[in-house]
Amino acid sequence: MHPSTTCTPKEGRLPLPDAIVPGSIYWPYAIPIAALHLLALTAALPWLFSWTGLILMVAGVFIYGQSINLCYHRLLAHRSAKVPLWLEHTFVIIALCCMQDTPARWVATHRYHHQHSDESEDPHTPLVAFLWAHIGWLLTHNPATNNITTYRKYAPDILKDPFYLKLEKSYAWVWIYAAHALLYLAAGIGIGLIAGWTWMASLQFGLSLLVWGVVLRTVLVWHITWSVNSLTHLFGYTNYETGDHSRNNWLVAIFAVGEGWHNNHHHDPASASNQHRWWEIDVTWYTIKLLQMVGLARDVVPPKHKRRKLAQERAQSRAADKA
Repeated sequence: MHPSTTCTPKEGRLPLPDAIVPGSIYWPYAIPIAALHLLALTAALPWLFSWTGLILMVAGVFIYGQSINLCYHRLLAHRSAKVPLWLEHTFVIIALCCMQDTPARWVATHRYHHQHSDESEDPHTPLVAFLWAHIGWLLTHNPATNNITTYRKYAPDILKDPFYLKLEKSYAWVWIYAAHALLYLAAGIGIGLIAGWTWMASLQFGLSLLVWGVVLRTVLVWHITWSVNSLTHLFGYTNYETGDHSRNNWLVAIFAVGEGWHNNHHHDPASASNQHRWWEIDVTWYTIKLLQMVGLARDVVPPKHKRRKLAQERAQSRAADKA
């Protein structure tokens, strides 16, 4: 099917999900989201700038963002590949440093979205409003998705893992985020003191790593992830008729290292690759292939057309064996 640009779906086509109580703020999400956005503004202060902090922020957007794209999304939500459990847990710990929820909650919400994509029960469709899909749904309590029954229904495989179940039953994920933030601060101060700087200069360097390498990076990774929910259901082109308004958006694909080819993904959610045309670059897919090459990934699910070809070849091989 050739790429086509279709009419942009209109905001307001759908009401809020039935379970939503308008005006009910979900404070456990609203407070940290607001606080980190306010703290991120301090990056504009020259006193808190350092080139090291900037480099850590740029590198962190990719490294930490990949823990969401590769681990939470493709490994856990869609089971597009398998990696050793120690590596999967390592990816999850890195993902928790993005403050995007525990694995069971993230996976359950995402699978719920696929089941109800751009329908009235979709927790974050932009057919309600762009800002609703981008951030509003996180600030409002949704009893349909934020409950243990939904987690057990949509992510039972995740909750079977004792490590993930413990994260769900405790605040360990909060302490992991706090610990990694303090590590950036302590590392900056320590480097400064070892280099012979004054205590104030060392503190300044440590704060720059904290603000740029943790706070600003967290906020940027948030907005990149949220753009997949909002922009890629409003703007872009389609390769396939998927029954929803998913789009392939090249800008989101660049920043989300392949997640922006969202129409391709909704056409074939099980695939480890969103790259259906040579120019639809999917860095996350390349990362999975690299892990496979070095023996750290197995059972990698290829795109649908390749799966069909493999099935045909196996069928022909079995027929030849019988003959």
